[in-house]
Amino acid sequence: VLIIDPHGEYGTLDQIANAPQFTESGDGRGSGYQAHVRVYKPEQVKVRISTLNIGDMRQLLPEMTEKQQYLLSRALRKVHETKRGTPWGVADLKQSIKAVSKQKGDEDNEGADDSSTVHALTWRVEQRFEHSFTFDDTQHLDLPEIFKPGQCTVLQLNEIDERDQQVIVATLLRRLNQARMDTERGKVHAGESYLPYPVFVLLEEAHHFAPGGTEVVSTAILKQVLAEGRKFGIGVGLISQRPGKLDADVLSQCQTQCIMRIVNEIDQKSVAAAIEGVGRDLLDNLPALSKGQVIVAGAGVNTPVICRVRTRYTKHGGESKDAPDIWQKYFSQDAQESRRRSEAPLNGNKGFNLLR
Repeated sequence: VLIIDPHGEYGTLDQIANAPQFTESGDGRGSGYQAHVRVYKPEQVKVRISTLNIGDMRQLLPEMTEKQQYLLSRALRKVHETKRGTPWGVADLKQSIKAVSKQKGDEDNEGADDSSTVHALTWRVEQRFEHSFTFDDTQHLDLPEIFKPGQCTVLQLNEIDERDQQVIVATLLRRLNQARMDTERGKVHAGESYLPYPVFVLLEEAHHFAPGGTEVVSTAILKQVLAEGRKFGIGVGLISQRPGKLDADVLSQCQTQCIMRIVNEIDQKSVAAAIEGVGRDLLDNLPALSKGQVIVAGAGVNTPVICRVRTRYTKHGGESKDAPDIWQKYFSQDAQESRRRSEAPLNGNKGFNLLR
């Protein structure tokens, strides 16, 4: 299981590793089961530059001119052809940009000068990638490491720009989809693209990665995985507090829905349009659901039901602060007395002068 965690709220899941509720003793034939959680901090999340396509580049280098986009797309094709599947980095891309520009100049009889375009594009590539802690020439997330059987992997993307988050998810889903297809078709038998088991991806704040009304770099591959991934053993779970902001096609691909309290009318209508076979009376209960209550509908159950979610065993990583309670504690008599004692001068000599 892989969890995409945009706000860094799932780090407390590592507590389940020692929780008895997630441990199963062996039956004499096996060693039993113990949950394992691996959390990647933002600085540990790496994307190899050679896995980026032209769509990713446009996302990471916004406001390029048409000339720059054309030159970059040709340079990407050339560097891919030259390296033939081996990793390449920023220096290779810059060299490729200069090479295709020279080739274009030789082909143009007009002798147009593209030096300003080349300089501007290479400068933007340098500024974007040479000082990035996310995009790297050689390092990236190893699929067999993050998709180990019996392991829950959390990718914490807080402190990472939203555009970069979308590119991270897009490249990861592309690699995962290709790896599962190649493994199922017998094209690979070892290495970083060999995943001989089904996987599940949980995408928190899904409306950031497939927003309605617009398309970002992660939208297309997410739609593809939702539509075709099941036959290759890729399951996807989408979590969103604002389903009205989620792409309608993406929402309609969710076969089982777990719906908690929804007050916003736009979100209610989006959910109602995406769920088949749910009566209006059940949907009318959405604003009245209490904490922990959930409506489960879709392929996972024979008929829609209202359930209550059990109390969690781990600490909540994204719980809101109880401001009134904190204020009351701050102004309590004990707290004020403690502050007075800590701020009082030593020995009670306010005017004590070391230089007398």
